[in-house]
Amino acid sequence: MPSILAYDLGASSGRALLGRLNDRLIEVEEIHRFGNDPVAVGDRLQWDILRLFHDIKQGLLKAKHAGEEPVSLGIDSWAVDFGLIGRNGELLGNPYHYRDRHTDGVMERTMARLTPERIFGRSGIQFLPFNTIYQLAALKEADSPLLEQAKRLLMIPDLLRYFLTGEMHSEFSNATTTQLYNPLLGGWDGELIAEIGVSPALFGPVVQPGTRVGAVRGSLREELGVGAVPVYAVAEHDTGSAVAAVPALERDFAYLSCGTWSLIGTEVDRPVMGELARELNFTNEGGVNGTFRLLKNIMGLWILQESRRTWEKAGLTLGFPELVRLAEQAPAFGAFIDPDDPAFLHPGDMPARIARYCADTGQKAPGTPGGIVRCILESLALKYRYVLELTERLSNKRFGGLHMVGGGIQNALLCQWSANAIGKPVWAGPVEGSALGNLAVQWIAQGEFADIWEARRVIRDSFPVTAYEPRDGAAWDEAYGRFRALAGLA
Repeated sequence: MPSILAYDLGASSGRALLGRLNDRLIEVEEIHRFGNDPVAVGDRLQWDILRLFHDIKQGLLKAKHAGEEPVSLGIDSWAVDFGLIGRNGELLGNPYHYRDRHTDGVMERTMARLTPERIFGRSGIQFLPFNTIYQLAALKEADSPLLEQAKRLLMIPDLLRYFLTGEMHSEFSNATTTQLYNPLLGGWDGELIAEIGVSPALFGPVVQPGTRVGAVRGSLREELGVGAVPVYAVAEHDTGSAVAAVPALERDFAYLSCGTWSLIGTEVDRPVMGELARELNFTNEGGVNGTFRLLKNIMGLWILQESRRTWEKAGLTLGFPELVRLAEQAPAFGAFIDPDDPAFLHPGDMPARIARYCADTGQKAPGTPGGIVRCILESLALKYRYVLELTERLSNKRFGGLHMVGGGIQNALLCQWSANAIGKPVWAGPVEGSALGNLAVQWIAQGEFADIWEARRVIRDSFPVTAYEPRDGAAWDEAYGRFRALAGLA
């Protein structure tokens, strides 16, 4: 069976997986897993992009050592971050991490100048302080010499593909997240780009998922002893790949891609860019086959991950299964947070921030790790309900349940509490959502699947889906009312 290679890069780790089709069932094999820790240098938080590229090469080497010759490869990653390529074709500095503070206050200043109505009306993208538009505006405000020297802007998968192939292309799903792509024009918005003070020439042609964008370059073939593996642009925003892998049988479905971030929404044929979408701060990110993902970002399990790091620094080492067990034993509905409060955006002492949030909202803060984790997970589940209801309102659809994909579904307690909160079934699976969507787009491009719907049917047949039925409806309804009041959610 010929294999293909998918690189799935998350905000804390990355994987290289081989995919094979065997009698219309998908088999996946993880051949390389690696960390992806940001590096703080002075006041800046940056990605170790060259280490990531080293691990891309290690994936090719490990495939070779396993006797595999992949017929293609693709890369997906997080969104919004980018590298700048200089006139000599070399990278100008390490890409900044989206949680770096250099964008503090920049979104507000940019919105005051360009107006939210104009920015959203030309991009259809949710206002988040780390969007690419505000990262570029921050560089301009700081009079960064990088902008003067830059020839091309490449999003993170674009950049890694450039290292692999020597060719520069911008991929559709990731381009839309910048808040500088105009879906009505079908390309980069030159007016918005010029008005933040950067050159539109930085932005190259945009290709759709499934486009072949080169092959492993000669110098790498010689270094690694591999062939000229074709490289495809997939849905390179990892959420775009995760949504491509949702094993839905119905055309109108709601999804939750659950990991460091939680992203809830539905798939639509055209962007929803009216006044209500702007007021609700929804986003229209590009998907597969020209579709759009009408969704909203929620802070996600980042708050739990940072809490665990804080406890580890204090000498308390608890694995995620142990933390979930402690949360299940803690009292129910003791306190709530809004996961999207700005206090939880940047790295730091999350238990202290949760205590401060509780004090500010007149609640008794949880005093144990179990209580803190329960507060986080219950608050996430209740925020999921809130955003799912907004999604139904904005899309004029009614969903019979919620498809959950991604690494977060390994937390069965969160899946069950999500079902309880929304009062509808949750269908959890597959865990490897982004990697499977990455593989699926490659197979569609190669003619193995007719379209994304055939790919989804095969994914459903290949991987288990666990159903969670809602429980304790009255208690969760009462908690939802208190959560909304405390969080100030209309």
